[in-house]
Amino acid sequence: MRKATTIFFAIVVVSACVFAADAPARVYVTFEGASSASVSAGKPAEVELKFRVKDGFHVNSNKPNSDLLIPTTIKLEPPSDLATGAIVFPPGRDISFPFDPSEKLNVYSQGFTVKAKLIAANTAAPGNFTVHGKLNYQACSDNACFPPKNVPFQFDVRVSNAPRRTHKTPQSPHMR
Repeated sequence: MRKATTIFFAIVVVSACVFAADAPARVYVTFEGASSASVSAGKPAEVELKFRVKDGFHVNSNKPNSDLLIPTTIKLEPPSDLATGAIVFPPGRDISFPFDPSEKLNVYSQGFTVKAKLIAANTAAPGNFTVHGKLNYQACSDNACFPPKNVPFQFDVRVSNAPRRTHKTPQSPHMR
């Protein structure tokens, strides 16, 4: 029992040191920008959101291989005339690490791109709009994981009027 207590306290002390060493200003993932986004009122369009993971680190994918791991997620907050549709994450890579070579974790490293659908209301006024977002992730090195963090980001969307369709009723040559 005493050995188990000693191991438990050793884990707590090591974890506290790792968390203390993780300064709030430490950045593991950056937003690299969005593809040009143009949406016609009433029609969906796709935007690509590009992120970069700091060298020597990885983040859990959106669908990690265990319920105990924190997935990478995105929350978008568009202005009132825009709505978000499906957000599609790329598949992660299954990698094993020195702390447990028998288990593979599904992660993102280096860069990854997330695709998001945007939809403008039929009544949306044409113009430029800013969409705000937040990427939530947990970064890890080969030896330790750090507290979850958020990366706030924003990108602009151009809304144009949807082309109006006019339906002409064919007239008979005898009607005038």
